[in-house]
Amino acid sequence: MAESLTLDKPRSPKRPAARRSNFELYSWLFMRISGMALVILVLGHLLIMNILDGGVHRINWGFVAGRWASPFWQFWDLLMLWLAEIHGGNGLRVIIDDYARKDSTRFWLKIVLYVSMVLILAVGTMVIFTFDPNMPAN
Repeated sequence: MAESLTLDKPRSPKRPAARRSNFELYSWLFMRISGMALVILVLGHLLIMNILDGGVHRINWGFVAGRWASPFWQFWDLLMLWLAEIHGGNGLRVIIDDYARKDSTRFWLKIVLYVSMVLILAVGTMVIFTFDPNMPAN
């Protein structure tokens, strides 16, 4: 009688494989592109604010009112705010994923991060678009 050799089935995962998404790829690409854009925006901001027009001592209410009267500067500052906030928030998200050991800790740290990001973006955007240059300075 010949014995047939049989192999056990390999272990299968207990839960189905997660659906793959390209979120991390897009996140990685965003960090590189936003980083390059931020270098241009921030260096341009520093050059204009601190070097070309006489230094920081001239920055006051009137200067900001005059600057934000132009849609170009509103868009420049808004783009700088949004890119910096999302770029930094994405970096903190990766750090939380790397260093938070417990799932519950990771969850709550991300909730705090996302809520703070939304609040800062909302307040910053509101200030840029609702700034009233005719409001008297104190």
